[in-house]
Amino acid sequence: MSDQHIDPAGNTQAFRAFANAREQESEATPKKSPLLPIIAVVAAIVIIGVAAFLLLR
Repeated sequence: MSDQHIDPAGNTQAFRAFANAREQESEATPKKSPLLPIIAVVAAIVIIGVAAFLLLR
């Protein structure tokens, strides 16, 4: 019984093709913007600040 899974590290050409495919795959995915978490943190700080102001008033 032969194994159907081909190890890309088996030879240099297969490994290079595998590595290049992984690099192209990672380049194709868009980078996520940190804008949403920053907005969420700022909103949380504002809400906590307003709540603290109203409680201490």
